[in-house]
Amino acid sequence: MNIHEYQGKELLKRYGVTVLDGYVAFTPEEAEAAAQKLPGPVYVVKSQIHAGGRGAGRFTNDPNGKGGVRVVKSVEAVKEAATAMLGSVLVTKQTGPEGKQVNRLYIEAGCDIARELYISLLIDRETSRITIMASTEGGMEIEEVAEHHPEKILRTAIDPAAGFSDFNARKLAFGLGLKGKQVAAFGKFVAAFYKALPAPARSWRWMPRSPSMTARCSATRTSRRCATTARWTPRNSTRSRTT
Repeated sequence: MNIHEYQGKELLKRYGVTVLDGYVAFTPEEAEAAAQKLPGPVYVVKSQIHAGGRGAGRFTNDPNGKGGVRVVKSVEAVKEAATAMLGSVLVTKQTGPEGKQVNRLYIEAGCDIARELYISLLIDRETSRITIMASTEGGMEIEEVAEHHPEKILRTAIDPAAGFSDFNARKLAFGLGLKGKQVAAFGKFVAAFYKALPAPARSWRWMPRSPSMTARCSATRTSRRCATTARWTPRNSTRSRTT
């Protein structure tokens, strides 16, 4: 099953996972209206195609221009970016040279962050268990991280009999360097994230294929077992989100 980022985030919201506010848009006018619903002054205009690496990608009609994810600082700039992106073909590392046409956008609220942490859930075929993977490194360069610095990708397997526990969350939190109240907040996030994984995947001991309800692929791209993914942002953040 292939779904877009905005669809994945709608699913995550249903299970209590905290995500930034955003709206899908199919025209520049809808993009402008979507931005007007958000607090601003920073907005992120995201191409919605079934491929990763959108931020580093380039449009065939403007190969030296900006990519498929753009951070802007006004409603007018949102409409301008939408006009440039909609109907154009975006080429990324995952689309091949033919690229994919952008027919919809996700207009998301900007967010100040100091640090990004990447989390993924998958069914590990070697252990037949749901495994939570986390890393301080990720995004568009996760393949290089997995190849050259595999120690930066943390893992904890879920006991199918006991289910998800605080131990699993704490193990990852401490490995990521979180402290104090961040550990508890992280635990709540991961618990909600785990619930978002389809119920059959949580109960089955083995599956011929892993779930593919994908909002954003982070630390699992290299393993080719990409499942539901999201970001968790500690409080007191100070940098604009760009991908």
